[in-house]
Amino acid sequence: MRRALVLLLKQKAEILEHSPRAIRGIARDFPAPHVIRLVYRVKVPRYEARRMSRRALFARDGYACQYCGSRGKLTVDHVVPRSRGGDSSWSNVVTSCGPCNARKGDALCHEIEMYPREKPRPPRPDVFIDVATPRRPEAWSPYLAAA
Repeated sequence: MRRALVLLLKQKAEILEHSPRAIRGIARDFPAPHVIRLVYRVKVPRYEARRMSRRALFARDGYACQYCGSRGKLTVDHVVPRSRGGDSSWSNVVTSCGPCNARKGDALCHEIEMYPREKPRPPRPDVFIDVATPRRPEAWSPYLAAA
């Protein structure tokens, strides 16, 4: 909300849909933005671009273990273990259940014939929308592509 208001006040964005409530200021009230449209391309601050978190990782992988498909006791697994030089990047981490993660340990996938169901990759932008909001408001539907 704060970022949207800053973009609106700097006239870098315009309101397409607003919620019924208002944001009260000292001199005047502002309609609370619900959907905004950028007037031109705005650079996203580096620290906000594709921030990696467990919630985003689990959402990217559909809240399921990438080895067995289980949905219980989810953890983060490094495809190339950190002890073997792997990093904590989107292309090296997958969602794993506790038993699969323990079974894999610090082995490489080809050493124990355990491969993720999908190749790790950066998530689609809508994954971050799902992580940030418990449910998508109906007013957003016309503006977001169907997943």
